[in-house]
Amino acid sequence: MKIITMNEWDAIARSFDATRKSAWQECMDFISDMRGVALDIGCGNARHLIPMARKCRVAVGIDSSMEMVRVARENVTGLHNVVLVCGDACALPFPDELFDAALFIAALHNIRGRKNRVRALCELKRVLNHDGRALISVWSKWQDAFRWQFITRWPTREHGDILIPWRKDGMNVPRFYHLYGMGEFRRDILKAGLHIETLWRTTKASKKYADNYFAVVKK
Repeated sequence: MKIITMNEWDAIARSFDATRKSAWQECMDFISDMRGVALDIGCGNARHLIPMARKCRVAVGIDSSMEMVRVARENVTGLHNVVLVCGDACALPFPDELFDAALFIAALHNIRGRKNRVRALCELKRVLNHDGRALISVWSKWQDAFRWQFITRWPTREHGDILIPWRKDGMNVPRFYHLYGMGEFRRDILKAGLHIETLWRTTKASKKYADNYFAVVKK
């Protein structure tokens, strides 16, 4: 099942890596309690996988872009407890209940169609063990950069669907996003059968409205 247009992420992988070196503090706080075997879904250039590897016995990263996986592999050189896989978040190539913890950061919103996004969350639930916890984040559709597009435009597809171009390094590569409201984020998590421990919003660039939504979930 092809849920993400891989070529767009392959095309920007090197440029993305050059501008995405720092781990998010929300992720570092969650990673600080990680142990055992952990998974990073949509690991990108491994900026969160690297600190995971320093806390866990094994850190596994999966991404749909082969070029992004190549970049990640270069970035984890010297870390011998990291496994990298190119694969589909909607059909994770791992056995049930393998992972003690997981990240799903800024990647769920790149999956086209609610059915597929919920399927990816179901897959997250499947691969977590009975005590497993995960941190999930998505972009908010009410952030300053995009809010008016959703207020003034009648949706032709799912409300929140948008193409956001990558314009660094002279490129203009459109990337699919489904931007979330907090209520929709909550509903998708619960529909997948996950339990929400904490759900919150953060503002980074926006002055008033949320830029991101985060949830700590458990099986």
